[in-house]
This record gives sequence, structure tokens and C-alpha cells, in this order.
Amino acid sequence: MEHRKHAAKPQSHSVTNRAVVVGGGVSGLLAAKDLQAAGFQVAIYDAAASWGGCVSSHEVAGVVLDGGAESFATRTTAVADLAEELGLAAKIVTPNPAGAWVWLPDGPVPLPRTGILGIPADLNAPEVRAALGASGVLRAALDAKMPATIGTTEAVSSVADLVRARMGKRVLERLVAPVVGGVHSADPELLDVDMVAPGLRAGIREHGSLAAAVAAQRAGGSKPGSAVGGLVGGMHTLVTALVEHLLAAGVQMHAGHRIKAIYRGAAEAAEGQRPSDHDAAAALPWQLDWEHGTERGSDTAQLLVVATDGPTAVKLLGAELPQLLPFAPALGPDIRLVTLVVDVPELDSAPRGTGVLVAPGVSGIKAKALTHATSKWGWLADSTGPGTHVLRLSYGRAGVKASDAVRLTSATPTEEDLVPTALADASTLLGIEVTEDDLLGADIVRWKGALPFAAVGHQAKMAKVRALASDVPGLALAGGWLSGNGLAAVVGGTRGTISALIQGSAKA
Repeated sequence: MEHRKHAAKPQSHSVTNRAVVVGGGVSGLLAAKDLQAAGFQVAIYDAAASWGGCVSSHEVAGVVLDGGAESFATRTTAVADLAEELGLAAKIVTPNPAGAWVWLPDGPVPLPRTGILGIPADLNAPEVRAALGASGVLRAALDAKMPATIGTTEAVSSVADLVRARMGKRVLERLVAPVVGGVHSADPELLDVDMVAPGLRAGIREHGSLAAAVAAQRAGGSKPGSAVGGLVGGMHTLVTALVEHLLAAGVQMHAGHRIKAIYRGAAEAAEGQRPSDHDAAAALPWQLDWEHGTERGSDTAQLLVVATDGPTAVKLLGAELPQLLPFAPALGPDIRLVTLVVDVPELDSAPRGTGVLVAPGVSGIKAKALTHATSKWGWLADSTGPGTHVLRLSYGRAGVKASDAVRLTSATPTEEDLVPTALADASTLLGIEVTEDDLLGADIVRWKGALPFAAVGHQAKMAKVRALASDVPGLALAGGWLSGNGLAAVVGGTRGTISALIQGSAKA
């Protein structure tokens, strides 16, 4: 095969007890951790120069901040358990209970604090009544009188279809759409509810209504008023701890190494010499060809974990597993996160709590969400001091037509356009003028297609992908494109996948 010509010979070590992980995000790092703990010699490769993927860090005005995820869902203990294993249990914190706001076409109102995806558990809460109005509350209350089968019998359902059927259009437009847009960068009409809120539809059948299902999930997974947790110092400290653990455990870490090809069999074996029998071919080791600058090389292992984004995973495995090619997912949305560090003492009062989510259709505001990070996290406010504030504004949304997409100052905005746009949006959303003169520092993080989009039907497609992968001895696929967005889903999904891989290898 052509891609083998420039590969160095495999390293001179035993393949039998060796595992290679491709992808250095949280999923790949965690896969390496669990494989090493099971007794495998592990190497991990990532094309990027740094580890962590979407859980990154950056420095703005001298403050080290999260460049991606800054919290984790507490509906399961997956992330908390991992943090405890890494010695970070004492650093787990909950956000300011003041909560966030939602900016509706007719202005801002407090966001209900006891919801999931914006779906309220308590229709009598003052903030719910303020957002929905009397007629909206009356319509939503019909949820409790409906048969539990409504919205729960379909094979798949969008978030919008479920909410519209049980609680009505007003709940969807004024509460759910802003939250889904802010958290998942997506349109609820296209988002698979079973991927972004696992167990919610089953909860309706168990508890009798959507509101009761939301309340049960909230009670089971988190403290009142908080569906998320964080880490003192930022979520990127989880990546730092994972990398330190892997290095101490002897895992071979290869950052900046791009995998060019994956195939089965020894590098020196000619194509015509490879076994034709399926079982014999499956017994061959995995081989990876990599490049690092001008260097070229290869690695060989018994077990292979591909923990990249979906399109990359399918492309890398396509030659050996052409049956995966029809399941290549589309790239996720182009998301831009603008972080502003400002000197505005008036913001000490936290006028919009922990931030603002923007409903679709609001004119004059281009951001889909603003997080007032120094209001949300006490540890961050303590580190910056009074008067200095960290604001995070996000732009971009998946699942909308190009004509309806969020636009900035031009059809193809430059990086220079984003900071002035963010300052203007922050001023509007917070009700306090934030100008360039107040700016201590700014940075833009762009996630171009990196975040998977859990469209309706995606879960069923991913189940087929898992089935195809499970039929291949020594192979596992992991990552957000399979398990769903968010650290809770990624950590839980990855650990289950790697556990099955280890068990399968023991039986082989």
C-alpha cells in the first residue's frame, strides 16, 4: 500500500500486551488511563501540540481560564468519580446559586433554576410564571393530565417535538430554545432528546409527566439549584491531572503526531501476503503510520482505541473497515468563544446573575449566550479581585439554515470584528456599558466543527457504528460523537467502552 513506503519499521517491543490510543482529548486520555490500569503498555498520539481537545486553557490578561468546557453535568457521578481518582475531589465546586437569566424578544427574565434543558420542573415558580405568562403556564400544566405515552413511544424524538407535545410552544420558544442554543449550540427542532437528556423520556413513563421526570432527574443527580459542577482553577485542571497521571504511570505521550494511516498486519508484510481468512486477519496487530514534522514512523499494538472526532475516525479506519464509511458524521457547528477580562466595578453587583441565554429571534444581540464567569465561580472572583470581571460570549449555532445563522458584522467576520461585537452584546445583556477602555484583555477560541451535533437519528446511527466496531477484535471507538456532548457523557461512555475492550481482549 502506498502509505507504507515512508514508514519506519515498528518499534522493537512486544505487541501482545500493547495498546495505542489515537486522540488526546479527555476521551483518549481517559482511555489510556484505564488501559494502563488494566496492565497494558500504552501509547497515545494526538495531532495537536497540547492535550485535552475541547477542554483547553488560555491566558487572558494574566488570568489562566478555561478555553472550552468550564463545567460538567452532575446527572451522574462519572466526572466526580474521575476527579476523585486524580486527587481533585476537594476542588469540586458548585456555581453561584443566583442562577442565570434568559433574554426573550420582550426583554430579560430570570431563568428557572430547577429545569433540564430549560424544561421547568415547577410551573408555580415565580421565574417560570414570569417567562411564560398565565396562558403559557396553563398550557404547560396540561402535561400533568396527559397520558404518559405522549412523547415517549416514538423510536426517536427531537427536544422540540417532546416539549411542544407535552408543555406547548411557549415553553419551547421562551425557555428551551435559549438553553439548548446556549449549551448545545443547536436548534431544539433537530436535537435528539435521548442524547442530550438521557433517561428523560423514560422518566415520563415512570413518573407520569415531563415536569415530574425533570424533577426526578434533578433530585437524583445534583444539589437543588445546580445541575452542574466545576473545579477550582478551571476544568482544564482535570486534563493537567490526567496528563500528569499518565506520565507518572509510564504511558508514552506523543503530542504533535498526526496519524496518517491505520491498518492491520506487520509493516513489512506485502499486501498480497496478508491472510485472507477473517479470523487470521483479525489476529494481526494494528499498525499506525505517523508523522511529526519531518519525521515519519509507525507503531504496532494488540488493542487500538480511536478517540478522535467522528469524521477523522471514519477516515482513518475507512481503508480497513469500509463498512464505516456511510456513517461518517457531519462536522459540528463553527463556534466562537470570545473571552473578555474587563475592569468594570459596576459588575460586582452581578446584574444578570451567572449570565444570560439569548432566545432565537431577539434582534440587536448577536451572541447566543453570555457567561459572567466571575459571578458564576467564587474561586475565580477571588483570584481576580473586586472590579475585575471575566465575561465569556459564544457565537454560532448548529442546525439552522445559512440564511438564519447568527451573523456578526459581515457575512464572513474577521477575528477583529468579534471583540467589538462582544463588547456591544455584553453592554446590552448586562445593562452596564462595557467599552474598549474597560478591556484588560481579550481572546477568541474557535471550535471549527469540533463539537458533535446530536441530531435526531444520530443515536441510532452511532449504535450501528458501535456494533460494527465491536465485531472487530481489538478495536474500540470513543469520543463525544458517539457518547454525546459534555464531560459527563464522554467520561461515562469512554469508561464503558474501554471496559468492554479489556474484557474482550481477555477472552481472545
